[in-house]
Amino acid sequence: MSSILIEAIQTELGATERWPDDVRLYQPYPNEQIVFPDYASCLSVKTFLHMCGLKFGVELRTNAEEMSPSGKVPFVKIGPFLVSEIEPIIAFINTRGFQLNQDLTDTQRSEMKAYMSLVESVLVNSELHLAWLNPEVVNEVTKMRYGSVYAWPLDKILPWKKQREVRSRLDSVGWAKKSIDEVCDEISTCCQALSERLDKQQYFFGDRPTELDAIVFGHLYTILTTSLPISRFAEVIREFKNLTDFCQRIDQKYFKDRQNDY
Repeated sequence: MSSILIEAIQTELGATERWPDDVRLYQPYPNEQIVFPDYASCLSVKTFLHMCGLKFGVELRTNAEEMSPSGKVPFVKIGPFLVSEIEPIIAFINTRGFQLNQDLTDTQRSEMKAYMSLVESVLVNSELHLAWLNPEVVNEVTKMRYGSVYAWPLDKILPWKKQREVRSRLDSVGWAKKSIDEVCDEISTCCQALSERLDKQQYFFGDRPTELDAIVFGHLYTILTTSLPISRFAEVIREFKNLTDFCQRIDQKYFKDRQNDY
């Protein structure tokens, strides 16, 4: 976050409560519109907010992506501020005095950030690859969902434009030409690292959750539960029982009575 934004937040904090009653999270419609990489991002943010014990409402908008300050979902409205994407949202909420990692040592915080970077570079890119570059998923699921809220010809043009943007992003990091087998190998390596870090613990850093737990749950749970023409990613994750058990625990603890959050 920029120093200017942080200063503005600190100024605003002096005049209002730490957590307003009217906080809203904005996202596309989950059943008809949202594509699964965006769903994973939204679920990660919701999980983080629940882990912090913070109340918020969910606002569904067909144009949530266009409303977002960064052009990406989800984004949250907290007082006069609009903040989008998981890491800026976490940083913003930390300035409000809500932190999940306050008990970690500096070494553990550095380790946590390394694992968060791993999730971003592997799981997020894998989701984008499957959703936007795999012909079967693109043609049967992604384009239809992404374009469902637009009239012709935008329902054809905008998915095509989005696909080009995703391809360019993945190409810049060497992922655009990966085969499905290569992507599955990346996921397996990532899950192996996460599984070893989690081991037999309840959370990745002991008996209390951190933002890493929220992010990992958001992505793994989405891959495990989203119905797609290709299920190989979910099959890879199911090879790591402690990770699937972890997802079940988080689901039961934070979403059992919040089915509308999905």
